[in-house]
Amino acid sequence: MPDTNMERARHDPPVLVDTEGLTREEWLGWRRHGIGGSDVAAIIGISPFRTARDIYYDKLGIAAVEEDEGNWVALEMGHLLEDLVAKIFERKTGLKIYQIKKMYRHPLYLFMLADVDYFITMPDGTKAILEIKTTNYNAKDLWWKDGREIVPAYYEAQGRHYMAVMDMDRVFFCCLYGNTEDEAIIREIRRDAAYEEEMIFLEQEFWNSYVQKQVPPPYLEDGDVILASARQHCGRADRDAETIILKDTMQSTLMRYMQLQEQKKQSDKYSKKLEADIQRLKAILAAEMGTSCKAVCDVGGSRYTLTYNPVRKMLVDKDNLARLKLQYPEIYEQFVTASEFRTFHVKVSAMDAA
Repeated sequence: MPDTNMERARHDPPVLVDTEGLTREEWLGWRRHGIGGSDVAAIIGISPFRTARDIYYDKLGIAAVEEDEGNWVALEMGHLLEDLVAKIFERKTGLKIYQIKKMYRHPLYLFMLADVDYFITMPDGTKAILEIKTTNYNAKDLWWKDGREIVPAYYEAQGRHYMAVMDMDRVFFCCLYGNTEDEAIIREIRRDAAYEEEMIFLEQEFWNSYVQKQVPPPYLEDGDVILASARQHCGRADRDAETIILKDTMQSTLMRYMQLQEQKKQSDKYSKKLEADIQRLKAILAAEMGTSCKAVCDVGGSRYTLTYNPVRKMLVDKDNLARLKLQYPEIYEQFVTASEFRTFHVKVSAMDAA
């Protein structure tokens, strides 16, 4: 059980700014004075969406070259439904909630900021925090693990940051994933001294070592998240751009990449052999079935049921696509879209003698 009665001096967090009436740009400007709750997951390396470098760029006001608007609808829905989800929480729990439209900062760790969705008055008179979330039906499973109720790690980090800044011991989350009040998830976490100590250390390290010194933090996240970040801040590929010389610090990264590529190549050879054997055995079984779509086989007290069903897909092959472009160019331009992606390859060659 987390320690909710930590031996520490209590504090009232000072107000950094009254957010009532601030424009979106003004509010973002104030957030750049420190680290907000939604920044923490990326800083401590557990965000599936952003890198620590994304947060670094934001704090220095470095705009992305190419904004990612792929999830703008989900973000907008979250804002539009915030009051509704709060009302659902109030109806389901009977707890009194209220808003204070101010941005607070920690009195000791001045880089730690908090702009809380709602506050709660508990029956014993103490105060708690309420964070509002929305998600889709398929993502609701992130609120369970092995049948146990949890808060997704990236939201948990946000809540624990707020508890530290506001000096409160409880955070509730209410997440709506459907269109009825029964499709709302309610969770609670309580303050944890060990987690909070480590979190503050990592936030302080990020703020002092990177933001204050204007040194970009290294990329340590998963590849997809890193590539998305690089695409946003570097922009699209330029075939006319000059060849760059990688820094010496990249040598170990390159050599490790080459080593893993070789390991994967050997693993792929074995995997391909297995796949070939599987396909051969499948073909023998399918040939035995003939035109039948179903077969059974009893082996060692178990019955195996084999199905070999036809699957039909509508598609346009390359030749017909070319004909469509020639014969009906207007229709082709209207419905055919081109996607762009970049391929990464390393070629090894001997260096020229000096």
